[in-house]
Amino acid sequence: MIRIRTTSRLRRLERDAEQARTRAREVQAQADAAWRRHVRELFAVTDRAERAEAATAEVGEILTGAVEELSAAQQELLLKDIEIRRLREELEGESLEGRSLTVLLHYGEPHTVYASREDAYADTATHGTSPTAVWVPSGERPAAASKWRCEAFIYNAASNGFRRAYMPAPKPVGEAA
Repeated sequence: MIRIRTTSRLRRLERDAEQARTRAREVQAQADAAWRRHVRELFAVTDRAERAEAATAEVGEILTGAVEELSAAQQELLLKDIEIRRLREELEGESLEGRSLTVLLHYGEPHTVYASREDAYADTATHGTSPTAVWVPSGERPAAASKWRCEAFIYNAASNGFRRAYMPAPKPVGEAA
C-alpha cells in the first residue's frame, strides 16, 4: 500500500512530535523532581535512623549504669536490713534492767544522749571541752551551775523508764528532819 505524504500531514506530524517531546520534557522534569524529593527523604530518614541508633546506644549505657547502681543499692539495703534485724533481736533478747544512758547537760538542760559515759566524754570535744579533761562529780551544786555536765541514767523496770544513777541526798524540809 502506497501512502502519499502531503506537507500538511508532515507539518501535523512534526507538530505532534514537538508536542510529544514537550510532554516528555515535562514528565522528565516531574520525574527528576520526584527523584530529588525521594533522595532528600532518604537522606533525612537515614540521618534520623543514625541518630536513633546513637541515642539507643547512649540510653543502653545509661541503663546499664543505672542497673549496676540499683544492684549496689539493693545489696546495701539488704545488708542494712540484716543489721537492723540483728539489732532488733539483740534488743528484744536482752533485758534493759541495769542498762544505762549518759545525758550531756548544758547548764542543766539536756543536750545529747549517749550509750555510755565514755562516748559522752569522747564527744565533748565537739562542744569545746577537752575529752581528756578531768571530770569530777558535781556534788551538791545544781545542774544549772555547770556549763557541761554528764549525768548517768539507769533503766528502772518498775517504772518502765530511766532514773538517775546517782540521786542526791534528800535535804530535810526546813531543816526539820
